[in-house]
Amino acid sequence: MMKKKRRTPVTIEQVEIIDAGAEGVAVAKPGEKVVFIPFGAPGDVVDVEVFKKKRNYFEGRILHIHKESDKRTSPACSHFGLCGGCKWQHLDYSWQLHFKQKQVKDSLERIAHIEAPDIRPILRSDEMYYYRNKLEFTFSNRKWLLDGSPSGTKHEDELKGLGFHLPGMFDRILAIEHCYLQADPSNAIRMAVKDYAMKHGIGYYDIRAQEGLLRNLIIRNSLAGEVMVILVSGASDARIENGLIPYLTEQFPAIKSLIYVVNTKGNDTINDLPFQVINGEPYIVEEMASPIAGFPPLRFRIGPVSFYQTNPVQAEKLYRAAFDFAGFDGNEVVYDLYTGTGTIANYIARSVKKVIGIEYVEAAVADARINSEINDIHNTTFIAGDMSAVLDETFSSAHGRPDVIITDPPRAGMHPKVVAQLMALEAPKIVYISCNPATQARDLMVLKEKYVIAGIQPVDMFPQTQHVENIVLLTLK
Repeated sequence: MMKKKRRTPVTIEQVEIIDAGAEGVAVAKPGEKVVFIPFGAPGDVVDVEVFKKKRNYFEGRILHIHKESDKRTSPACSHFGLCGGCKWQHLDYSWQLHFKQKQVKDSLERIAHIEAPDIRPILRSDEMYYYRNKLEFTFSNRKWLLDGSPSGTKHEDELKGLGFHLPGMFDRILAIEHCYLQADPSNAIRMAVKDYAMKHGIGYYDIRAQEGLLRNLIIRNSLAGEVMVILVSGASDARIENGLIPYLTEQFPAIKSLIYVVNTKGNDTINDLPFQVINGEPYIVEEMASPIAGFPPLRFRIGPVSFYQTNPVQAEKLYRAAFDFAGFDGNEVVYDLYTGTGTIANYIARSVKKVIGIEYVEAAVADARINSEINDIHNTTFIAGDMSAVLDETFSSAHGRPDVIITDPPRAGMHPKVVAQLMALEAPKIVYISCNPATQARDLMVLKEKYVIAGIQPVDMFPQTQHVENIVLLTLK
């Protein structure tokens, strides 16, 4: 059997980068083909090595920068370029905002074929770093060796890593020294766990062999400084239960909820596993200002697997913008689709007649009901079920036809059946919140048959990344 010939990498010299793409890569077009290049900035002039050729595009990497773009800045994080988390740290923040706004406009015009000249200026984040309230770290006995040495030359302890998965590598971890995404004591807790495990010989999980101990570390925090730590192990072990966990409790009094999970499954999901609350409560509490003057802040319980916007400061701006778009008069029946733990439903509840929230995850619906209870809100109803099956004529007959529909689907957008049901319901207003302008534009392509776009508001929830949130107000023709 003949061996395949290795392709000689193609180098393209003196290429000017012309744009920043939606997936966090830069764009160049030196000839007929577009080349996607990570970690480039529009205005760079570079030599590029092409490592992948597709029918309509190439993928490449920067070999040498001849001229740096004036849009560049120095990344704060020493892991930039390896970690896949903050792909735009090298872009000045004002240019990050520019390209995010452009991403929204391009999606609406190219995918939905909607002219979008009146996009409101993107709502910028006050914080460039340390804005996340949740991070998930992975333990592995196979970390990425930055010095390039073969794993066989390393001691077992030197191969242990606690950090993030390298892009495209399920079994390789980039060991993180300092992460700029979550405020302290996040970094201190992670390093304390690492040091304690090393000192007491507590093993890290081997994802290939499906065996080992320390597996995941999840840290959640609130704006008030409450911290939740979820420690996940591949098996029960006295050194963890009687040593590491009490040590964390003693060293970090900010930990208001310490939860232990034993996961013997082949995947990292813990939603279906029992949680052992070792210390404190099974939740922390986040607050958000009420949109109505004179009312106290709304309080939301956040459990181990509860969904809550990971940038809480920007979440308030996002919900306020959606609230203003809806223009409530106090008499509306509102459907809140993909309600999650009911944050939007409870945020708007005091301004409308009633809110009906629909969510697929039953545990989230239980959280939503608790959040209404602790905020003394009595005009919300939460229903668990598949959106495409629940939302029909029978549903609207039982709960009343909606005056406003708020929809905040996952990145994949709405199921075609849900879009069809929205078309049939003909609510006077739809407020569509999206974390993916491309799938939002796909849905708007259908909705525009009956609806007019009356407002567009991008929101930057994730500085240093390519991701952008967008709100669109639709009014019935």
